[in-house]
Amino acid sequence: MSSRRAVVGVMGAGEGASAEAVVLAEELGECISTRGWVLLTGGRPAGVMAAASRGAVRVEGHLVVGVLPDEGKGDDRQCTAELDLALFTGMGKARNVINVLSADVVVICGGGGPGTASEAAHALNAGRPLILLAVPPLWREFFCSLGKGVESASDVQECCRLIEARLTGA
Repeated sequence: MSSRRAVVGVMGAGEGASAEAVVLAEELGECISTRGWVLLTGGRPAGVMAAASRGAVRVEGHLVVGVLPDEGKGDDRQCTAELDLALFTGMGKARNVINVLSADVVVICGGGGPGTASEAAHALNAGRPLILLAVPPLWREFFCSLGKGVESASDVQECCRLIEARLTGA
């Protein structure tokens, strides 16, 4: 049995994230760390990415990883201060594939724009479990219609139960 910690990717809007999505992401980040899972985000200092990271670092023993689109040439403003590990890819939006393939479970928190939608689509293509947390009805209908492996949660506790079930195969 592997001792590797499970990695939970939390994706959602950066700039322009709703206040509800930010609150949920912060709670979700804390829940992820409390359970000993690694939090993986897009690493930016805005929206869902930053909020999930803020929540995660409240817990002792946290590990927060950010997969960033830039090259990381000396500008700390490119990433949220809460990251334990910043992976600068220089790949722009193509880094979304790395986000998804590095996660054992992908959570879309509150919806988002084209980047977030691409992460959800990559998760489905890669066979990663996809959990939609408090997304707009259109998002839920669309992604649930695309295939198996998509679940929906209305609150953080339900989302964490779904993550646990996916990680344990229950």
